[in-house]
Amino acid sequence: MALRTLQVAPGFMRFMPKEYQDLVENGPFGRQVKLSDVGTFKEILEEHPMCEGCAMAFFIRLALMGLPNPEHTIMVGTAGCGRMALSQAAIPFVYGNYCDTNGVATGLKRGLAIRFPEQDKDVVVMAGDGGIADIGFSQVMHSWFRKEKFTTVMLDNEVYGNTGGQESGMTCRGTMVKMAPRGKQFDKIDMLGLARTAGVAYIARLTPANPSRVVSTIRKAVLVARKIGPSYVQVYTSCNIEYSIPADKVLDDARQVEKERYGYLEIVSEEAGAYLESVAAEGGEGR
Repeated sequence: MALRTLQVAPGFMRFMPKEYQDLVENGPFGRQVKLSDVGTFKEILEEHPMCEGCAMAFFIRLALMGLPNPEHTIMVGTAGCGRMALSQAAIPFVYGNYCDTNGVATGLKRGLAIRFPEQDKDVVVMAGDGGIADIGFSQVMHSWFRKEKFTTVMLDNEVYGNTGGQESGMTCRGTMVKMAPRGKQFDKIDMLGLARTAGVAYIARLTPANPSRVVSTIRKAVLVARKIGPSYVQVYTSCNIEYSIPADKVLDDARQVEKERYGYLEIVSEEAGAYLESVAAEGGEGR
């Protein structure tokens, strides 16, 4: 949770694993990296046990590049595919119970603000549609209504991909999945509308089809949550296993879904917009 945690006693660095040395010397800590810099620095996430072609893993990789200050960030997740990648990243990760990610994030954010009053500490919840819109729905909404200053990211694969293919609240109406053979009987939950009703300061919907947009959106969401109020990012991350999408067609699917029903959307409050403009004018990233 700080640059000093990466350091070892003088003279011992040469005995550390090569991966660790690379992370300290070439990682994104203490500096802002760009998507165009990929290949020139050690990424926070480089290996994971997720499925070949997984859109979720790709999005997580991009999202971690977008963090304004990874050395001062804690990720919170829960049961689901995403935690398998997040737990492999070189960044603190807290595994919450399936229904309490936003409750855990609330406690972390408040505690960090007390412990480190002179340093901004960012908390980012990243969980699936089940963890955010279904069993975690109550705590998500209450954190928004309380205006807790952290970011919530929904990895919306529109199905319970980690537990066998049950429908979720985010599955589209009429869709047939393994454990909904007659098709989903009700509409997809409008989490974007609920976020707007709750007064969330920054709201975005996107797919991983545009990597630079992912990096930019996450960065803005975290900066707004740091100073203004809660932010919410909803991203389409198809489960290519449950929906039988060939690994090499995953981004083609994302582009098609983006075109048909998951177009890029950004809703920014006046206060959040003014803050982002001030950050841009200063030429910095609010570090």
